Amino acid sequence: MSKKRILIVDDEVNIRRILQVAFDREGWVAVTAEDAHEALATLEKGGFSAVLTDVTMPGMSGYQLQETIGSQWPELPVVIMTAFGTIPQAVSAIRKGAFEYITKPFDLDHLKRVMQAAMDSTGTPSTKPRAAAKSADPKGRFIYRSEAMAQIDETVQQVADSRASVLITGESGTGKEVVANRIHQLSPRASGPFVAVSCAALPDTLLESELFGFEKGAFTGADNAKAGRFEMADGGTLFLDEIGDIPMLTQIKLLRVLQERTFERLGATAPTKVDVRLVTATNRNLQAQVDAGEFRLDLMYRLRVIEIRLPALRERTEDIVPLAEYFLARASEANDRVLVSVSSEAARALEAYPWPGNVRELENAMEYAVALASRGDEELTVRHLPSDLRSAA
Repeated sequence: MSKKRILIVDDEVNIRRILQVAFDREGWVAVTAEDAHEALATLEKGGFSAVLTDVTMPGMSGYQLQETIGSQWPELPVVIMTAFGTIPQAVSAIRKGAFEYITKPFDLDHLKRVMQAAMDSTGTPSTKPRAAAKSADPKGRFIYRSEAMAQIDETVQQVADSRASVLITGESGTGKEVVANRIHQLSPRASGPFVAVSCAALPDTLLESELFGFEKGAFTGADNAKAGRFEMADGGTLFLDEIGDIPMLTQIKLLRVLQERTFERLGATAPTKVDVRLVTATNRNLQAQVDAGEFRLDLMYRLRVIEIRLPALRERTEDIVPLAEYFLARASEANDRVLVSVSSEAARALEAYPWPGNVRELENAMEYAVALASRGDEELTVRHLPSDLRSAA
Protein backbone atom coordinates (compact mmCIF):
# COMPACT_ATOMS: atom_id res chain seq x y z
CA MET A 1 0.00 0.00 0.00
CA SER A 2 1.50 3.37 -1.03
CA LYS A 3 2.14 5.97 1.63
CA LYS A 4 0.01 9.09 1.91
CA ARG A 5 1.76 12.22 0.61
CA ILE A 6 1.27 15.61 2.26
CA LEU A 7 2.48 18.94 0.93
CA ILE A 8 3.61 21.38 3.64
CA VAL A 9 3.66 25.04 2.58
CA ASP A 10 5.33 27.51 4.94
CA ASP A 11 7.96 30.21 4.49
CA GLU A 12 9.58 29.37 7.86
CA VAL A 13 12.18 26.66 7.38
CA ASN A 14 12.04 25.50 11.01
CA ILE A 15 8.28 24.92 10.81
CA ARG A 16 8.72 22.93 7.60
CA ARG A 17 11.41 20.76 9.20
CA ILE A 18 9.42 20.10 12.39
CA LEU A 19 6.31 19.13 10.45
CA GLN A 20 8.23 17.04 7.94
CA VAL A 21 9.83 14.97 10.70
CA ALA A 22 6.54 14.59 12.59
CA PHE A 23 4.64 13.46 9.49
CA ASP A 24 7.41 11.10 8.39
CA ARG A 25 7.17 9.41 11.80
CA GLU A 26 3.46 8.84 11.15
CA GLY A 27 4.38 6.87 8.03
CA TRP A 28 3.38 9.64 5.64
CA VAL A 29 5.57 11.20 2.97
CA ALA A 30 5.98 14.91 3.71
CA VAL A 31 7.02 17.20 0.86
CA THR A 32 7.73 20.89 1.53
CA ALA A 33 7.40 24.17 -0.34
CA GLU A 34 8.46 27.61 0.87
CA ASP A 35 5.75 29.56 -0.92
CA ALA A 36 2.53 29.16 -2.89
CA HIS A 37 4.18 29.29 -6.31
CA GLU A 38 6.52 26.43 -5.45
CA ALA A 39 3.55 24.56 -3.96
CA LEU A 40 1.52 24.83 -7.18
CA ALA A 41 4.47 23.64 -9.25
CA THR A 42 4.88 20.68 -6.90
CA LEU A 43 1.18 19.81 -7.04
CA GLU A 44 1.37 19.65 -10.85
CA LYS A 45 3.36 16.44 -10.40
CA GLY A 46 0.34 14.84 -8.72
CA GLY A 47 0.00 12.12 -6.11
CA PHE A 48 -0.82 14.20 -3.03
CA SER A 49 -3.42 13.28 -0.40
CA ALA A 50 -3.60 16.64 1.44
CA VAL A 51 -2.06 20.11 1.71
CA LEU A 52 -1.14 21.96 4.90
CA THR A 53 -0.49 25.65 4.32
CA ASP A 54 0.38 28.69 6.38
CA VAL A 55 -1.58 31.88 5.70
CA THR A 56 1.05 34.63 5.79
CA MET A 57 3.70 34.06 3.12
CA PRO A 58 5.50 36.28 0.60
CA GLY A 59 3.55 36.73 -2.61
CA MET A 60 0.42 34.59 -2.75
CA SER A 61 -1.25 34.05 0.65
CA GLY A 62 -2.40 30.70 1.97
CA TYR A 63 -5.99 31.70 1.34
CA GLN A 64 -5.23 32.47 -2.31
CA LEU A 65 -3.38 29.18 -2.57
CA GLN A 66 -6.36 27.33 -1.14
CA GLU A 67 -8.72 28.92 -3.67
CA THR A 68 -6.40 28.04 -6.54
CA ILE A 69 -6.13 24.45 -5.34
CA GLY A 70 -9.92 24.32 -4.97
CA SER A 71 -10.37 25.33 -8.61
CA GLN A 72 -7.66 23.06 -10.06
CA TRP A 73 -7.80 20.06 -7.69
CA PRO A 74 -11.24 20.26 -6.03
CA GLU A 75 -10.94 16.85 -4.34
CA LEU A 76 -7.63 17.70 -2.62
CA PRO A 77 -8.23 18.68 1.04
CA VAL A 78 -6.45 21.82 2.28
CA VAL A 79 -5.80 22.55 5.97
CA ILE A 80 -5.07 26.18 6.89
CA MET A 81 -2.64 27.25 9.67
CA THR A 82 -3.71 30.60 11.12
CA ALA A 83 -3.29 32.85 14.15
CA PHE A 84 -6.21 32.85 16.61
CA GLY A 85 -7.03 36.49 15.84
CA THR A 86 -7.68 35.70 12.18
CA ILE A 87 -10.15 32.87 12.73
CA PRO A 88 -12.99 34.73 10.91
CA GLN A 89 -10.88 34.71 7.73
CA ALA A 90 -10.13 31.03 8.24
CA VAL A 91 -13.86 30.34 8.59
CA SER A 92 -14.35 32.18 5.31
CA ALA A 93 -11.77 29.86 3.75
CA ILE A 94 -13.81 26.85 4.88
CA ARG A 95 -16.85 28.38 3.19
CA LYS A 96 -14.77 28.43 0.03
CA GLY A 97 -13.75 24.80 0.35
CA ALA A 98 -10.89 24.46 2.84
CA PHE A 99 -11.09 21.25 4.87
CA GLU A 100 -10.16 22.68 8.25
CA TYR A 101 -8.10 25.30 10.03
CA ILE A 102 -5.80 25.05 13.03
CA THR A 103 -4.55 27.90 15.18
CA LYS A 104 -0.95 28.73 16.00
CA PRO A 105 0.77 27.77 18.19
CA PHE A 106 -0.65 24.35 17.39
CA ASP A 107 -0.63 21.07 19.26
CA LEU A 108 1.27 18.57 17.10
CA ASP A 109 -0.84 15.57 18.07
CA HIS A 110 -4.02 17.50 17.28
CA LEU A 111 -2.59 18.59 13.93
CA LYS A 112 -1.77 15.00 13.01
CA ARG A 113 -5.33 13.93 13.81
CA VAL A 114 -6.70 16.74 11.63
CA MET A 115 -4.41 15.75 8.75
CA GLN A 116 -5.49 12.12 9.09
CA ALA A 117 -9.14 13.20 8.98
CA ALA A 118 -8.43 15.34 5.90
CA MET A 119 -6.88 12.40 4.04
CA ASP A 120 -9.69 10.09 5.14
CA SER A 121 -12.27 12.58 3.82
CA THR A 122 -11.43 11.95 0.17
CA GLY A 123 -14.21 9.85 -1.30
CA THR A 124 -16.55 10.04 1.70
CA PRO A 125 -20.24 10.84 1.08
CA SER A 126 -19.56 14.52 1.81
CA THR A 127 -17.21 14.79 -1.17
CA LYS A 128 -19.11 12.74 -3.74
CA PRO A 129 -20.95 14.45 -6.61
CA ARG A 130 -24.39 15.87 -5.97
CA ALA A 131 -26.12 13.29 -8.14
CA ALA A 132 -27.53 11.58 -5.05
CA ALA A 133 -29.60 14.67 -4.31
CA LYS A 134 -31.57 14.52 -7.57
CA SER A 135 -34.15 12.20 -6.07
CA ALA A 136 -34.97 14.76 -3.38
CA ASP A 137 -38.10 16.81 -3.89
CA PRO A 138 -36.71 20.31 -4.57
CA LYS A 139 -39.67 21.94 -2.83
CA GLY A 140 -40.74 19.48 -0.18
CA ARG A 141 -42.19 21.21 2.89
CA PHE A 142 -40.21 24.39 2.18
CA ILE A 143 -43.16 26.60 1.28
CA TYR A 144 -42.76 30.31 0.66
CA ARG A 145 -43.76 33.22 -1.54
CA SER A 146 -41.62 35.98 -0.01
CA GLU A 147 -38.36 37.28 -1.42
CA ALA A 148 -36.68 36.83 1.99
CA MET A 149 -37.33 33.09 1.98
CA ALA A 150 -36.42 32.82 -1.71
CA GLN A 151 -32.99 34.17 -0.84
CA ILE A 152 -32.67 31.73 2.05
CA ASP A 153 -33.65 28.85 -0.22
CA GLU A 154 -30.99 29.93 -2.70
CA THR A 155 -28.41 29.91 0.08
CA VAL A 156 -29.56 26.47 1.22
CA GLN A 157 -29.13 25.07 -2.28
CA GLN A 158 -25.68 26.64 -2.57
CA VAL A 159 -24.36 25.20 0.70
CA ALA A 160 -26.12 21.82 0.65
CA ASP A 161 -23.28 19.92 -1.03
CA SER A 162 -20.62 21.46 1.21
CA ARG A 163 -19.22 19.75 4.29
CA ALA A 164 -19.18 23.07 6.20
CA SER A 165 -21.14 23.34 9.45
CA VAL A 166 -24.31 25.43 9.27
CA LEU A 167 -25.84 27.48 12.10
CA ILE A 168 -29.52 28.39 11.69
CA THR A 169 -30.73 31.26 13.86
CA GLY A 170 -34.12 32.79 14.44
CA GLU A 171 -37.02 32.94 16.87
CA SER A 172 -38.65 29.76 18.16
CA GLY A 173 -41.07 28.22 15.70
CA THR A 174 -39.61 29.78 12.54
CA GLY A 175 -38.87 26.40 10.94
CA LYS A 176 -35.21 25.81 11.71
CA GLU A 177 -35.52 22.03 11.61
CA VAL A 178 -37.33 22.24 8.27
CA VAL A 179 -34.39 24.18 6.84
CA ALA A 180 -31.92 21.70 8.34
CA ASN A 181 -33.81 18.81 6.78
CA ARG A 182 -33.87 20.58 3.42
CA ILE A 183 -30.10 21.03 3.54
CA HIS A 184 -29.83 17.29 4.15
CA GLN A 185 -32.26 16.33 1.38
CA LEU A 186 -30.44 18.48 -1.18
CA SER A 187 -27.00 17.21 -0.15
CA PRO A 188 -25.01 14.19 -1.33
CA ARG A 189 -25.89 12.71 2.08
CA ALA A 190 -29.62 12.53 1.28
CA SER A 191 -29.58 8.72 1.27
CA GLY A 192 -28.01 8.73 4.75
CA PRO A 193 -29.76 9.35 8.07
CA PHE A 194 -31.06 12.69 9.29
CA VAL A 195 -30.89 12.68 13.10
CA ALA A 196 -32.40 15.55 15.12
CA VAL A 197 -31.72 16.27 18.79
CA SER A 198 -33.25 18.99 20.95
CA CYS A 199 -30.46 19.97 23.33
CA ALA A 200 -32.89 21.96 25.50
CA ALA A 201 -35.12 18.92 26.02
CA LEU A 202 -32.37 16.85 27.67
CA PRO A 203 -30.91 17.49 31.12
CA ASP A 204 -27.17 18.14 31.25
CA THR A 205 -26.56 14.75 32.85
CA LEU A 206 -28.11 12.91 29.89
CA LEU A 207 -27.06 15.09 26.95
CA GLU A 208 -23.49 13.83 26.76
CA SER A 209 -24.45 10.15 26.77
CA GLU A 210 -27.25 10.87 24.29
CA LEU A 211 -24.84 12.50 21.84
CA PHE A 212 -21.81 10.26 22.24
CA GLY A 213 -23.23 7.02 23.61
CA PHE A 214 -21.72 4.87 26.34
CA GLU A 215 -20.11 1.51 26.98
CA LYS A 216 -21.53 -1.19 29.22
CA GLY A 217 -20.67 -0.39 32.84
CA ALA A 218 -19.75 3.25 32.11
CA PHE A 219 -22.01 4.33 34.98
CA THR A 220 -24.60 2.87 37.32
CA GLY A 221 -27.46 1.51 35.24
CA ALA A 222 -25.46 1.18 32.01
CA ASP A 223 -26.24 -2.52 31.64
CA ASN A 224 -25.65 -2.47 27.88
CA ALA A 225 -23.62 -0.36 25.47
CA LYS A 226 -25.55 2.27 23.55
CA ALA A 227 -24.69 4.17 20.39
CA GLY A 228 -25.06 7.93 20.55
CA ARG A 229 -26.64 10.27 18.04
CA PHE A 230 -23.31 10.96 16.33
CA GLU A 231 -22.96 7.26 15.49
CA MET A 232 -26.60 7.09 14.39
CA ALA A 233 -25.98 9.98 11.99
CA ASP A 234 -22.80 8.50 10.48
CA GLY A 235 -22.84 9.11 6.73
CA GLY A 236 -25.66 11.63 7.11
CA THR A 237 -26.61 14.81 8.93
CA LEU A 238 -26.90 15.53 12.65
CA PHE A 239 -29.16 18.44 13.61
CA LEU A 240 -28.63 19.87 17.09
CA ASP A 241 -31.44 22.25 17.99
CA GLU A 242 -31.01 24.86 20.74
CA ILE A 243 -27.24 24.49 20.65
CA GLY A 244 -26.89 27.49 22.97
CA ASP A 245 -28.20 25.37 25.85
CA ILE A 246 -25.40 22.81 25.97
CA PRO A 247 -23.11 22.84 29.03
CA MET A 248 -19.43 23.81 28.82
CA LEU A 249 -18.09 20.25 29.20
CA THR A 250 -20.21 19.04 26.31
CA GLN A 251 -19.09 22.07 24.28
CA ILE A 252 -15.48 20.92 24.65
CA LYS A 253 -16.30 17.42 23.43
CA LEU A 254 -18.37 18.77 20.55
CA LEU A 255 -15.45 20.97 19.50
CA ARG A 256 -13.20 17.92 19.35
CA VAL A 257 -15.65 16.07 17.09
CA LEU A 258 -15.73 19.03 14.72
CA GLN A 259 -11.96 19.32 14.67
CA GLU A 260 -10.96 15.66 14.50
CA ARG A 261 -14.04 13.75 13.30
CA THR A 262 -13.64 11.40 16.25
CA PHE A 263 -15.18 11.06 19.71
CA GLU A 264 -15.21 8.64 22.61
CA ARG A 265 -18.23 6.95 24.11
CA LEU A 266 -18.55 7.34 27.87
CA GLY A 267 -16.38 4.63 29.38
CA ALA A 268 -14.58 3.89 26.10
CA THR A 269 -10.80 3.60 25.83
CA ALA A 270 -10.54 4.12 22.06
CA PRO A 271 -11.94 6.86 19.82
CA THR A 272 -14.71 6.27 17.28
CA LYS A 273 -14.39 7.81 13.82
CA VAL A 274 -17.51 9.41 12.39
CA ASP A 275 -18.50 11.11 9.13
CA VAL A 276 -21.27 13.56 10.00
CA ARG A 277 -22.44 16.89 8.56
CA LEU A 278 -23.39 19.04 11.54
CA VAL A 279 -26.24 21.54 11.34
CA THR A 280 -27.17 23.45 14.50
CA ALA A 281 -29.82 25.95 15.47
CA THR A 282 -30.51 28.44 18.23
CA ASN A 283 -32.90 31.22 19.15
CA ARG A 284 -30.21 32.75 21.36
CA ASN A 285 -27.48 35.27 20.62
CA LEU A 286 -24.36 33.11 20.72
CA GLN A 287 -22.05 36.12 20.64
CA ALA A 288 -23.73 37.48 23.78
CA GLN A 289 -23.27 34.07 25.41
CA VAL A 290 -19.59 34.12 24.45
CA ASP A 291 -19.22 37.59 25.97
CA ALA A 292 -20.87 36.31 29.16
CA GLY A 293 -18.51 33.33 29.36
CA GLU A 294 -21.31 30.82 28.73
CA PHE A 295 -20.24 29.63 25.28
CA ARG A 296 -16.84 28.90 23.79
CA LEU A 297 -15.62 31.35 21.17
CA ASP A 298 -13.78 28.67 19.18
CA LEU A 299 -16.87 26.47 19.11
CA MET A 300 -19.04 29.36 17.92
CA TYR A 301 -16.66 29.90 14.99
CA ARG A 302 -16.79 26.18 14.16
CA LEU A 303 -20.58 26.07 14.22
CA ARG A 304 -21.31 29.18 12.19
CA VAL A 305 -19.06 28.61 9.21
CA ILE A 306 -22.29 29.30 7.35
CA GLU A 307 -25.07 31.15 9.17
CA ILE A 308 -28.67 31.27 7.99
CA ARG A 309 -31.04 33.64 9.80
CA LEU A 310 -34.71 32.80 9.50
CA PRO A 311 -37.05 35.80 9.67
CA ALA A 312 -40.06 35.76 11.96
CA LEU A 313 -43.37 34.96 10.29
CA ARG A 314 -44.59 38.55 10.88
CA GLU A 315 -41.63 39.70 8.74
CA ARG A 316 -42.80 37.65 5.75
CA THR A 317 -46.56 37.97 5.64
CA GLU A 318 -46.64 36.85 1.99
CA ASP A 319 -45.92 33.32 3.22
CA ILE A 320 -48.75 33.11 5.75
CA VAL A 321 -51.59 32.07 3.43
CA PRO A 322 -49.55 29.52 1.41
CA LEU A 323 -48.36 27.95 4.66
CA ALA A 324 -51.88 27.99 6.08
CA GLU A 325 -53.24 26.20 3.01
CA TYR A 326 -50.47 23.59 3.28
CA PHE A 327 -51.21 22.92 6.97
CA LEU A 328 -54.97 22.87 6.29
CA ALA A 329 -54.60 20.28 3.54
CA ARG A 330 -52.38 18.08 5.68
CA ALA A 331 -54.63 18.28 8.75
CA SER A 332 -57.76 17.73 6.65
CA GLU A 333 -56.31 14.59 5.10
CA ALA A 334 -55.40 13.24 8.54
CA ASN A 335 -58.88 13.99 9.96
CA ASP A 336 -61.12 13.11 7.01
CA ARG A 337 -62.05 16.73 6.30
CA VAL A 338 -62.07 18.83 3.11
CA LEU A 339 -61.05 22.21 4.54
CA VAL A 340 -58.28 23.23 2.12
CA SER A 341 -58.74 26.89 1.04
CA VAL A 342 -58.64 30.23 2.88
CA SER A 343 -61.36 32.88 2.51
CA SER A 344 -60.31 36.49 1.90
CA GLU A 345 -61.66 37.52 5.30
CA ALA A 346 -59.71 34.74 7.06
CA ALA A 347 -56.60 35.66 5.06
CA ARG A 348 -56.81 39.24 6.33
CA ALA A 349 -57.12 37.98 9.90
CA LEU A 350 -54.15 35.65 9.48
CA GLU A 351 -51.98 38.40 8.00
CA ALA A 352 -52.98 40.93 10.67
CA TYR A 353 -52.02 38.65 13.55
CA PRO A 354 -48.41 39.06 14.87
CA TRP A 355 -47.72 35.30 15.26
CA PRO A 356 -45.48 35.32 18.34
CA GLY A 357 -45.16 31.54 17.96
CA ASN A 358 -44.31 31.87 14.26
CA VAL A 359 -44.88 28.96 11.85
CA ARG A 360 -45.43 26.47 14.65
CA GLU A 361 -48.29 28.57 16.00
CA LEU A 362 -49.79 28.85 12.50
CA GLU A 363 -49.68 25.08 12.12
CA ASN A 364 -51.44 24.62 15.47
CA ALA A 365 -54.07 27.17 14.48
CA MET A 366 -54.85 25.30 11.27
CA GLU A 367 -55.14 22.01 13.16
CA TYR A 368 -57.56 23.76 15.51
CA ALA A 369 -59.57 25.01 12.52
CA VAL A 370 -59.83 21.56 11.00
CA ALA A 371 -60.97 20.12 14.33
CA LEU A 372 -63.80 22.71 14.44
CA ALA A 373 -64.77 22.30 10.80
CA SER A 374 -67.80 20.34 9.67
CA ARG A 375 -67.22 17.51 7.21
CA GLY A 376 -68.57 19.62 4.34
CA ASP A 377 -66.59 22.79 5.05
CA GLU A 378 -64.15 23.49 2.21
CA GLU A 379 -63.13 27.08 2.96
CA LEU A 380 -61.48 28.43 6.09
CA THR A 381 -63.49 31.32 7.55
CA VAL A 382 -62.95 33.51 10.59
CA ARG A 383 -65.33 31.37 12.64
CA HIS A 384 -62.89 28.44 12.35
CA LEU A 385 -60.03 30.42 13.90
CA PRO A 386 -58.93 30.53 17.56
CA SER A 387 -60.31 33.50 19.53
CA ASP A 388 -57.07 35.53 19.54
CA LEU A 389 -56.97 35.35 15.73
CA ARG A 390 -60.67 36.22 15.38
CA SER A 391 -60.04 39.41 17.33
CA ALA A 392 -57.41 40.40 14.76
CA ALA A 393 -59.96 40.25 11.92
